[in-house]
Order: sequence, then C-alpha cells, then structure tokens
Amino acid sequence: MLQPLVAVSTDVKQFENYIWHAAPQQYLEAALLGAGVLPVLLPSLGEKLDLDELLSGVDGVMITGSKSNVHPSLYGGDASEENGPYDPARDATTLPLISKAVERGVPLLAICRGIQEMNVALGGTLATEIQDREGALDHRAPPSDIQDERFAIRQTLSIKPGSCLAGVFGAGEIKVNSVHRQAIDRLGPKLQAEAVAEDGTVEAVSVRDARAFAVGVQWHPEYWVKSDSISQKMFKAFGDAVRAHATARHGVRAAAE
Repeated sequence: MLQPLVAVSTDVKQFENYIWHAAPQQYLEAALLGAGVLPVLLPSLGEKLDLDELLSGVDGVMITGSKSNVHPSLYGGDASEENGPYDPARDATTLPLISKAVERGVPLLAICRGIQEMNVALGGTLATEIQDREGALDHRAPPSDIQDERFAIRQTLSIKPGSCLAGVFGAGEIKVNSVHRQAIDRLGPKLQAEAVAEDGTVEAVSVRDARAFAVGVQWHPEYWVKSDSISQKMFKAFGDAVRAHATARHGVRAAAE
C-alpha cells in the first residue's frame, strides 16, 4: 500500500536573512486529510529543476494560492506597484510545471493564484482589479482581521452541465469562498470554463480532452475542507484521480490514507 505523492508549489520569501520556499499549512493539511495524499514541497528553483524527472516521481501536482500575482509580462500586461507583489521565481517554476503536468497526464489541482497560473501557462490572459469593472461583483475578502470572516462561504457559482465539476458536485449552483481581485480575462485555448460567478467571472476551468484530472478553481476549498461538503468533494475528486494515476504507475492499489 503506497500513499501517493503530490508536488506542491511554493512561494519565495525573504526573512531572517534567508530565502525561504514555503506553502501555507492549510493547503498541506487539505492534501493530506482531504485528498489522502502526501504533499511534497517543490522549491521554486525554475530552470534548475528537472520537471520531467519530478513528474516521473510524483502522482499529482497542486498549485496553491498566494498573495503574489503572476507577473503581467508573462501574458502581455504591464507590471505596476498596485498589481503586485510578484514572485518571478515561482512563475518560472509553476508555469512550465503546469504545462508538463497537463502534457504528461499527471493529475493537477490549481487553486486561486493557481488557476491564474494555469490560464497563463496554457495561453490565456488575466484581468486585474476586476471589482472596478462595470457590473462586476466585489470578489475580494471583506475587511476583517478574522480569517474565518475573510474566507466566509458567501459567493454563488453556476456549474456548467456536462462539465468535469458537474460530475463532482452535480450541475446547478454551489456556494464557495471566492477571495480575489484578479481573474481570467481571455481563456487559454486548451481550457474550458467549468463554473462562473453571477457576474460572469470564470471561477473554475478544466483542460479540454485532458488525459487526467486537470482543474483550476478560483475559490479556496482548502480553507473549509474539514467542515464544508463542497470543499471536501473537491479534494476527494483530486485524491481519487491521484490514486488512479498512482495505481497505473505502480501497478498496485494506492492507499487512500
């Protein structure tokens, strides 16, 4: 019985006179407890990494959310102080990782910043400060010092009938905790919209004709995975896909926990 390994993206931080590569604990716990997989932190070392070798040794990839944004130069935009902060080392790692994971059929779950990286990696663009658009909802977290209030489940999404996520949640509406100020603008040609908010903002995507589970969500299923059924179903679907990939690779049944 083997517990599948999932590579998890990291942010690059500088403090205590060191450069750190880190991921928030909630994503790691959600992978372990919600998906039943073992998260392995992938340093954001860009071209120093052999991503083909990495993807031969793991059974899935999870791209986390982050305070930083994808650098606009990667999708034809203009960088600005208001749009930052940026994390170019992460971009140099996650964008090629996403492309290779999709190409090789390694299960992929991309969350918040992750869906934006996924769209850029696959040829799409991003819109910034979407709350300023005419007719747009304010998708940002409500002002609060309490994280549970900031990440409250408050936004309604419509799941497209016949989509990958319709198989996870059923078609119709779900409630999520979408917390963001930029979003997909032009959808990458390899992607299809899976769910949209009431103002039309794309909140989930999947890869067309994917060889394996390859989904990006703009909301944060990791935050309430212990108590919210929608969040639990999201991670279970990812975990099931990872275990199926692991079984195909190793020729034995992969452990669920």
